Amino acid sequence: MLTRLARILAFVSLAMPAAAQKPTEGYVAAGDSIRLFYRIVGRGSDTLIAIHGGPGVDLESIYGDFAPLTEQHVVIFYDQRGAGRSTLPRDTTLLSAATQISDLDAIRRRFKIDRATLVAHSYGPLLAATYAIAHPDHVRGMIFFGPVPPRRGDFFERFGRTLLRRMDSAQLAKQSDANRRLAAGDNVRQACRDYWSVGMRPRLADPDVSLALIRSDLCASDPAGIRYGLTKTNGVVMASYGEWDLRAALPALHMPVLIVHGEQDAIPMDLVAEWTMIPRSRLFPVPGAAHFPYAERPDVVWPEVKRFFAELRRP
Repeated sequence: MLTRLARILAFVSLAMPAAAQKPTEGYVAAGDSIRLFYRIVGRGSDTLIAIHGGPGVDLESIYGDFAPLTEQHVVIFYDQRGAGRSTLPRDTTLLSAATQISDLDAIRRRFKIDRATLVAHSYGPLLAATYAIAHPDHVRGMIFFGPVPPRRGDFFERFGRTLLRRMDSAQLAKQSDANRRLAAGDNVRQACRDYWSVGMRPRLADPDVSLALIRSDLCASDPAGIRYGLTKTNGVVMASYGEWDLRAALPALHMPVLIVHGEQDAIPMDLVAEWTMIPRSRLFPVPGAAHFPYAERPDVVWPEVKRFFAELRRP
């Protein structure tokens, strides 16, 4: 274990920027009175759009761990509506799969990107794929990290059972108490930290090692956005997808797609493999990793990502 940890820490150290880059931040007007907070960082000749998971978490959930991307690419991060520093609508009917797609297109258009490369985590790949189905001419390629499956099926039941098996009664009680405090608005940032101190463990292959490697902070954003996202946005947006099943549409997508999935992720590998119905996709299973493979096994994940970008640049 110590040898593996030393190897990962050495890779992370080499992957960190030599000097801190000052990000650019601002807002994009997305229509219907919604403003989307964005942060741009990095250098390079091409631009990526990073899509966080949840729904209901925010860009801080991926920002720190996506730092290796910023060494050779400009990366646009943004908070989805109903999360982080973006607008938290009083009218929850403004939270839906359709508005998520519209917002992503607003980001693409605002920064004048004709064909976007999308890098997405967890729920993010579902948004990226539905966007690609709606706007295939505006997507150059996609990377999915720890994606939810392309269909609902029995995904939530299997996922939930696995998470429960990986937590004991004390952890479940702590998470339940944190949820109660989040709903009540009782010291939201601390409640968030208590929630994820438990919630991250079943999402990692070896939490005693990997927790120290996660550089993103799921509780760093605006407390109002944290609370709204976890207590409202998550449930409303996921419900808007209904019994989603994208499989019939996947063969019509012709952009390259890299699917990176930890072998110990609570999201079942057999369901994730259905994304390979996209003709130019490939599944890259990561041993010794779960839901955060880029942080748990950076030594194998980032070289594979670099290979994907090299292939994407070929005529």
